[in-house]
Amino acid sequence: MSGFKARDKEFVAGTYGRFDLELVSGKGAVFCDVNGKEYIDLGSGIGVNIFGVADDEWVAAVTAQLSKLQHASNLYYTEPCTLLAEALCKKSGMSKVFFSNSGAEANECAIKAARKYYSDAHGGAEGEIITLKNSFHGRTVTTLSATGQDVFHKNFGPFTDGFRFVTAGDCEELENAVGDKTAAVMIEMIQGEGGVNPLSQEFVDRIKKLAEKHGFLIISDEVQTGNGRTGKYFACEHYGLKPDIISTAKGLGGGLPIGATLFSSKTASVLGASDHGSTFGGNPVAAAGALSIVNRVDDALLCEVTAKGEYIRKSLEGAKGVKSIAGMGLMLGIETEGDAKRIVAECINRGVVALTAKTKVRLLPPLNITYDQLDKALNILKEVIANEALA
Repeated sequence: MSGFKARDKEFVAGTYGRFDLELVSGKGAVFCDVNGKEYIDLGSGIGVNIFGVADDEWVAAVTAQLSKLQHASNLYYTEPCTLLAEALCKKSGMSKVFFSNSGAEANECAIKAARKYYSDAHGGAEGEIITLKNSFHGRTVTTLSATGQDVFHKNFGPFTDGFRFVTAGDCEELENAVGDKTAAVMIEMIQGEGGVNPLSQEFVDRIKKLAEKHGFLIISDEVQTGNGRTGKYFACEHYGLKPDIISTAKGLGGGLPIGATLFSSKTASVLGASDHGSTFGGNPVAAAGALSIVNRVDDALLCEVTAKGEYIRKSLEGAKGVKSIAGMGLMLGIETEGDAKRIVAECINRGVVALTAKTKVRLLPPLNITYDQLDKALNILKEVIANEALA
């Protein structure tokens, strides 16, 4: 173990199973390690570096803001925060935005808003939020409580009450779970951490019909699927769904921490003065970087994302050791005959960075990755998958 890695092990909390890889720099879809070796990036920092490493326009926006004002707090107005909120509302058709620092915080805000909306409409009564089994909504106590995976519901109790879980795609189970106490249904259009599993159109349509009938809110968790990742600005657009609340983060900041909770006209006024807050939310530097991202996720880029996703699928379909491919755009999960973790580890050895999701190999490359880079990375990935299938 190198001296640097030993120091990391000594001083950094041991919550991560790190790969034996120390990254120091990069450009676009290429990382560079401490020894100068290059790696093609198919993970984008778990969907964060949406335009890759050290993107020129993003760096310029962040640097310019750093020289003006790095922080002010939400007691005052700052231009980047306002401009970013406006841009997000225009992209999404939503009406208001609350800024935080992460996906978990964006989901916390969504949960609080849904509960308050129900309470306001029912004389102070407490409602329930239905989420899906195999979902993942964050690592705070409340977002863990909303997460429909038993593996996360250990050791940190007591958990927050008020959540019910139904099986994704089971319309009958969903209908039986909905009642007078239902404040909202919270869904990921593609269960990312749960294995890159898209919801069916039939199931989403049933949620919409039940919401119209019972009056509950629909929350779309777009932390991983948002900001162009799936070929639409938000994945709910693929389904013709207009949620009451959307949460997003990851790719929004382009590399800096930021979360956003978007409210429709129906929910725009649910949170008033002092109902919620965040010291760092809407930070001018993070907002300036995010604005440079949002302004470039246009129709041309979204078409490119869709085309690249189809290109990856065609390259991998029928390849030895590949059982199936799920997902949308540049958010794909590959079910393999071999072990996904070993495949990702060997890909790193050969100069390709990928991810896992449950038992699948997960791909979340920068949206502007080139076809040449994709070809090189996919050739390595296919060879590793095939070799692992024979192991």
